[in-house]
Formats: sequence, structure tokens, C-alpha cells
Amino acid sequence: MATRQDLAVIKAARAGESTAQLALGSRYLYGGTGLPRSNGTAFYWLQRAAQQGVDDAWMMIGRNISYDQVKGLSSPREAAVWYQKAFDAGVPGAGLTYARLVLDNTEQFDGNSHAKAIGALTMLASNDDHHAQWLLAQQMQKHGHDDEADSSDTGVGGNLKLILTQGALSLEERLITEAAHAGIEQAQFALMDKAWKKSDYETFVHDAAPLIARLLERNAVAVAQIERDIDVTAAILLSAEEATLLLRHAQWQLQGSAPDPEMIGRFLELAARVGNIEARLELGLLHAKINRAGERVFMEHGLANFKKALSWLTLAGEGGSALAWHALARIYSRSIYSQRNLSVAQQYLEKAADMGLVEAQFEFAQISWRNRRDDRLNDVRALYWWQKAAEQGHQEARAALEPFSVQSGGNSWALDAMAQMSDKLRNANPFLSARVELAATFGLTKPEALLIDVKNADYGHCMVIDICDYYARSKRRLVSIDTDAQRSTLNRIGRLFSDVDCSFSGLEGNYRQRQYRLKTSFPEVA
Repeated sequence: MATRQDLAVIKAARAGESTAQLALGSRYLYGGTGLPRSNGTAFYWLQRAAQQGVDDAWMMIGRNISYDQVKGLSSPREAAVWYQKAFDAGVPGAGLTYARLVLDNTEQFDGNSHAKAIGALTMLASNDDHHAQWLLAQQMQKHGHDDEADSSDTGVGGNLKLILTQGALSLEERLITEAAHAGIEQAQFALMDKAWKKSDYETFVHDAAPLIARLLERNAVAVAQIERDIDVTAAILLSAEEATLLLRHAQWQLQGSAPDPEMIGRFLELAARVGNIEARLELGLLHAKINRAGERVFMEHGLANFKKALSWLTLAGEGGSALAWHALARIYSRSIYSQRNLSVAQQYLEKAADMGLVEAQFEFAQISWRNRRDDRLNDVRALYWWQKAAEQGHQEARAALEPFSVQSGGNSWALDAMAQMSDKLRNANPFLSARVELAATFGLTKPEALLIDVKNADYGHCMVIDICDYYARSKRRLVSIDTDAQRSTLNRIGRLFSDVDCSFSGLEGNYRQRQYRLKTSFPEVA
């Protein structure tokens, strides 16, 4: 409870007396017999005193109120003024807060403020301030190698280019290294991330060892409960970076000469239970005792636990992992799985293909093609997924598509007919002209050109040429639509036939009538 003396100070501060505001801010900052400690209230009164020109007020702000505290108390532009003054007056910590206020809210500051923020970080980093080193390294990563920034850039990227030299990359790495060695955890994770991405696994494992030891110690109770198959999700204390660290360490162990499945599973389950999708995938594969290629592994360590495998792989798939759906498809198609179900396996395989996994796309195309007699549209599906896989560079898919290309048709009669076609003929016989153009574009035979139902032949990625009901000697086949020109031609001809009955009872007549019209219009070709 405030004392009588405190109440007098409060009354004077509210009346606008700067010395009372400074005194009240100081009491809230440090706490006392009558007033509780409150950085928010302290900042309010110290800022009011600073606005009246009391130097001690902004000095106290710069020394005692950190960035994490001030960012929720005032707008960055208003607060930055006091920290800049304090830094200029010799308070190093104020420079760090000033830099963060500016660089985390770049849109609110001009180029001059950006330059001052970078300058403050550079000065502090050169004086072995490890937090400043880490922040400066982050700015280098974020802006220092931006090709679009030039020397005239007034933003933070342009200011960084003024301090970057030819050895900028080594400087950035040195700053991160020094900050990491000083115990800045974010810098340690950044250093390990760089090592992992460069495949420098020796450095990664060396740097990860102490962090992992601390993580396991912190989560010792959860680890013990995991070993007893108890749900401990709420008891696990892991950040996203720590979960990724455990995942990567487990992946490194999996590639080793003598991996320990129990240790790997412990790491993966900790990461998986806090939501790491890739860890859930790896854990599911571990329980199923298969690798990403579907090969059996760790068979000497007992039987696969498909119940756990399906649970983790389903969670990974629902979280966006195409590899998880692919793994589920493999499990459901395996003969050793007691609940083998090929229909479910195909559903999961199609999910993986839909998400862009090229192996699943090719595999689903192959299965659809083999089962084309079970469903008349399976060949259409197969061609679609071969095209999708081929777009991603799958060589076998490209080879599978060759028989469906226009060039494989080899029917040149329509090209000769197109050379003889005149505007008069187009106007007199628009449907016949359109069919001849369609044949020239897609390599159709004469019966196919005359009998194809144009409206129902277009499936988007291919044309289905099926005239068996009218011409018994023909065979159903597909033609791939590979170019924009082919697509445009088919769209235009499709619009022409959109309201036309293409059967023998339609405007074009029966097959003999269509043949006669072709012979009279193109006698040389016929």
C-alpha cells in the first residue's frame, strides 16, 4: 500500500512536475515499501519525465528496461528516441534495444535510423557484445547478400552493404560462431543449421551433443514415461528448433554403421509429440521397420509395430507429408501386414501423388494402367499421372508417354488435306473442316476424324479416341495434349461442336455421308 510520502509524489507527478515523475518512475522501477515493482508503470512515468527534458529519465530507461519489456509499452518510434539518447550517452545496452526497435520495425523508420541501428550493432559487436554479434549476423543473412540492394539503397539492406566487405560471408560466420560459443542459444542453432545444410555432420554432432544432453535432462521424466508407453505430450518441454535438432540427430544416427533404434525412437518421439511433421514420418517408418525407399530395416530388432506406424504416419500425412501417405500405401499393400487392403493402399498412393511426390505419381500411373480393364477411365488416369511425373523429370514416365504423343500416330493425310483447304471450303463445310484440322493436329486416321465425338473426347490432358461403337475395326486409344497450340485448337473446335449432335442422327449424317463429303471436298486425299 502506498505511503503518505508516495501519495504526495503521485499527486505531484499527475500534476505534471517532472522531478516527481522521475521519482515515481524510479520507485516503480526498483520497488519500495509502498509501491510494487512494475516496469510498465515505471516506463510510463519515466517517459513523461523524459519528454519534459529530464536527462536522468531516459538514462534510466536505457539502463533498466529491455527490448522485450518496452516493445509492448510504447510505439517503436517513440521508444527508440530515448534508447538512442542513452546509447549516445554511453549506455551500451541501450544501443542493443535501439537496434532491435528499428530493425524489427523497419517500415516505421527512415534510412538514417537504419544506418544508426547497424552502426550501433557494429560497435557493440566489435566490443565482444555477443547479443549484438548475433543480431548483426542475422541482418547479414537477411539483407547482406540481397542482389537487388545497391549502394544507393536507403533501407537496411543498403546500409549493410556499406559495412560488408569481400569477406562478408566469413565475417557473418565468425559473428555467429562467437555468439554461439558465448552461449547465445539461437546462434548455436543457426551454427548447427549451417553445418547440417553443408553436410558437415562431424561439426553438427559435436555442437549438438551438449544441447541434446540438456534437452534429455530437462525431459527426463517424459523420456521415462515414453519408454512405458504413457502419453506425455503435455510434459515435454521443447521448442521448434529443439525438436528439429533431435530429428536431425536421429536422422544422422540412422545413416550410421550401427544405429540404435531405441535411442533413435526416443529422440524422434520427443520431436514428434510436439508436432514436428518430419519426426512423425521418421518415427512411423521406424515402427514399420522400413526406410523411405520401402526397404525393410532393423529386422534383427524384433517385429514391426504396424499399429504405432500407422498412427504416426497418418498424423504426418495429415500434417502435409506426401512421403507419409506413400509409406502408408506401401504398408497396406504388403502381404506381411495382416490387414492388407489394396483399395486403401491406392487411396493413400493417390493422396501422395496429389501432393506432388513424383515416385507416387509414377507408381499410381503404373497401377492405373495395369488395371485399365477394370475401369474405362483408368488409362486416362494413368496418362495424367505419367504427365505429372514427367513434368518433374521422371525418365521412365517420359518413356511411357511416347506412344501417346501426336507424332506416334503418323497419319499425314490430314496435313495434305489442310494444304488444300480454302476459306470457301471452310465456310461451306465447317464441321468437316474442323474434323480435318483436328486430325492434322492430333494425328487421327480418317475413320477417327469422321466419327469422333468431339465433345466427349476432351479430358483436359488428353483426347480419348474411341469409335468402336461405329467402326468395329478400330481400337480405343489416347492422344496426349502436349502443347498450348494443341490445347487452343481443341478448345476452338470444341466450342464449334458444343451444341451439335455428333451421332449419326445429327447434322453430319451417317458414316457413308461423311465419307462422301470428305471424298468430294478432298478428292486427292481421299
